[in-house]
Amino acid sequence: MTYSEAERYILEIPKFTKKNDLGQTKKFLEYLGDPQKGMKIIHVAGTNGKGSVCAYIDSMLRSEGRKTGLFTSPHLVKLNERITVSGKNIDDRTFCRAFTEVRRAVDRMGEDGLSHPTFFEFLFGMAMAVFREAGVEYVVLETGLGGRLDATSAVEPDICVITSIGMDHMQYLGNTIAEIAGEKAGIIRPGVPVFFAGTDPKSDEVIRRTAEENNSFCKKIGKDAYEILGIRDKHIAFSCSSAYYGNTTWKLNNTAVCQPGNAVLAMEVMRCLFGRNGHPDRWREALSTLKWEGRMEEVLPDVYIDGAHNISAVEALVQSVPKDGKGNIVLFSAVKDKDYEKMAACLCCEMEADLFVMTQIRDSRGADAGELADIFRKYTKRPVVVKTSVREALDFVISRRQGRKVYCLGSFYLAGEIKELLQGGYTDAGL
Repeated sequence: MTYSEAERYILEIPKFTKKNDLGQTKKFLEYLGDPQKGMKIIHVAGTNGKGSVCAYIDSMLRSEGRKTGLFTSPHLVKLNERITVSGKNIDDRTFCRAFTEVRRAVDRMGEDGLSHPTFFEFLFGMAMAVFREAGVEYVVLETGLGGRLDATSAVEPDICVITSIGMDHMQYLGNTIAEIAGEKAGIIRPGVPVFFAGTDPKSDEVIRRTAEENNSFCKKIGKDAYEILGIRDKHIAFSCSSAYYGNTTWKLNNTAVCQPGNAVLAMEVMRCLFGRNGHPDRWREALSTLKWEGRMEEVLPDVYIDGAHNISAVEALVQSVPKDGKGNIVLFSAVKDKDYEKMAACLCCEMEADLFVMTQIRDSRGADAGELADIFRKYTKRPVVVKTSVREALDFVISRRQGRKVYCLGSFYLAGEIKELLQGGYTDAGL
């Protein structure tokens, strides 16, 4: 089995079919020999910031000398990106070995009359098999969608983490902040500590109540837990209000104003795990050097990609863009099931941008670039240009920079296509 053959098989599994229930996922893990046994699991749910919080926790655990496994989604270029061991994506050989193990278990399930795992379940099973083989101590699991019914909820966590809650995936999770919070809070288990980002009084109350019903310690991490000190040299600096972290300045290798909150949430998880035996000085070094792809990532000089794909994430990105009068260029694409009208209104009305470029992602779920342009034109008199491919759009915005910054956002698919171009040796006369 080659990597391309394994990848083709996985990508052909219907991604958006009806979920299997958790009983089915637990059976799936049983057929794999329950690889999760003996691992300490940190389970992370939320609307925005899940991947960043997972990466921060993983990085700080490694700074403590712990062997880690990290399972996240989506990937940007290759499926391997979803499964990392000790900070490194698994290689193709490890991927194929895990695929073969899971495929055999799935074949046995089929012989016994059980349904095939979903796309996400299959990759989750591969991740757990990889982590068992590698002998990891700590596993950081990011939910795929929601939490209550997510495949990752089939394992028993040691700590539960809930990041900021926003309006996204409403067709699956509910039409109010409280309903969505209820789905996210579904990861909470009896007696398991819960740490969550203060987002909205309604979502905060749902999480607190769910923790209380499960007799779980619960701690909210609000904006009073830290203070942003400034952005310099492409780092954002902040301080913490708790004496545990000392009177020192912390830095992140990122300029997004939402990231200090994500970092402090991850730090509180570490504090719970290690207490007086923790080494915050090591955590500080780990956080300052970590680069998390697709999150306000500078991929070319003054060209940034960000996976912001819902209104709360776009609002956070806009808050991070300097209002210095220099102007910016926005490269945008989205998938059809997102509320991109709200995103367009925010970008046009709240961000200092003087050129908007719409493009078409390759995925069949991609929104039509011309339709996106029509929506943007409702909210701005500034130029809105359509480019039919991501390559053409990237060429165009780079050639028009003229000292301005370029922000590429609206979908992880867009971020992934840009990364793929760059990894393929992208060159342009405008660089």
